Amino acid sequence: MTRIRRGYIARRRRTKIRLFASTFRGAHSKLTRTITQQKMRALISTHRDRGRKKRDFRRLWITRINAVIRGDGVSYSYNRLIQGLYKRQLLLNRKILAQIAISNRNFFYTIYDEIIKS
Repeated sequence: MTRIRRGYIARRRRTKIRLFASTFRGAHSKLTRTITQQKMRALISTHRDRGRKKRDFRRLWITRINAVIRGDGVSYSYNRLIQGLYKRQLLLNRKILAQIAISNRNFFYTIYDEIIKS
């Protein structure tokens, strides 16, 4: 009986997986089984950390704003600032406030004074 050569579909699938894991170290980029395990693990981590990144940046912005407010020696807090923003219906999100607080403190203090006065 003649020998039957296998098709290319499985090889193509494994090649695609290997391309995904080409930057991994050791057996994680060489052996098909460990490559598939590592690929699943990597995709799970990226999915989980997409949400975590948003949370981390929000925490960073809040910390920066609060540090600038309290660094002035004023007894007010971040909480009062955000409450005032919502009362006045100002459309400044935390990211923009943090950038203003770091790059231009005088302008941030003027915004802050206007909000606290009301």
